Amino acid sequence: MEHWMDETDYRIMRLLQQNARISISQISKEVSMSQPSVRERIKRLEEKDIISGYTATFRHEALDRGTTTFFLVKTEQCQDLVDFCEQTPVVTDMFRISGEYNYMIRIQTGSIEEVGQFQDTIIKFGPSKSLISLKNLIENRILL
Repeated sequence: MEHWMDETDYRIMRLLQQNARISISQISKEVSMSQPSVRERIKRLEEKDIISGYTATFRHEALDRGTTTFFLVKTEQCQDLVDFCEQTPVVTDMFRISGEYNYMIRIQTGSIEEVGQFQDTIIKFGPSKSLISLKNLIENRILL
């Protein structure tokens, strides 16, 4: 982390991570600072790309995407696999990993059948292993 950041910056970031829609006035009350000072700190954190964006989280079950599956993939067709995953709506995350497999892909589907369909489409890239999540025990953890 940057050495110029102080505890107030971390408190502001915690508040934004808990609720990205929190108002500047509410943050200023929470950290006992003026609104212009809070606004300036947030602007500086954005300019330094420490705050890289604001997002909403969704309940996958409500969107008929309640089945989470991880795929471990071993491939030499790296760019083709990346391109495929970027164009495939069920893919939510893709990681380059170490070990026997070189990619881990997370998908959100509405059924086990869709998991099978996805597995059928990635078979051309090489061996894979699927891990279906039974329950997410820690979700969207606050990092700070």
